[in-house]
Amino acid sequence: MKITKFPQSCILVESLGTKILVDPGKTKCDEKFLDYWKTADAVLITHRHGDHCFVPAIKQLSAPVYSTKEVQDFAKDLKINIIKQTDVFNIGKIKVEVVAAIHGYISEAGDIKENVGFILDDGKTRLYITSDTIRFKNNYKADVLFADITAFDASMNLWGATATFNEVGAKLLIVAHQDEGRMMYEQKQIEDYLKSQNIEYIIPAILQSFEI
Repeated sequence: MKITKFPQSCILVESLGTKILVDPGKTKCDEKFLDYWKTADAVLITHRHGDHCFVPAIKQLSAPVYSTKEVQDFAKDLKINIIKQTDVFNIGKIKVEVVAAIHGYISEAGDIKENVGFILDDGKTRLYITSDTIRFKNNYKADVLFADITAFDASMNLWGATATFNEVGAKLLIVAHQDEGRMMYEQKQIEDYLKSQNIEYIIPAILQSFEI
């Protein structure tokens, strides 16, 4: 499974001849990203905040878009394939499991009523994409955790991400949501903490590609 990282929480996942784009947002969005995004076979959106769902860019893509009814109500110009927690479907040979996510409350950004995460499974690797979520009890299992981490109550802090990493049985943590926003950690602080917990991690740069 190959990952290409874009700003904030956006990644392009490639495996078994299929490309899935997750959360193309407006944060530091650049026209050159569209050259990558237009190759996607499908687009997954976790929730309606602009750093995860940039409508003007998504409108330029031909791939089907999967997200919640709340995103459809917000982005009326998009044709959304409505999904909900517990749904399971395939995009090419990749299985997509739609899982729970609980967005922390940010009044000025709009309260999120429907938020989802995704587990992508190509038969060799299970990639759990958390979305912006506070920590909650679940029984998910994954090899790789892609987590939005902030020192802010909209999503998991370092301790919560570490606890979630251990609970799902992951072997690699990919740190996201580090390109813009309030209450971001300093990279050294993240690195020092994760090393102290003996966690293998990647803090990917924009447009960095890597195999998991």
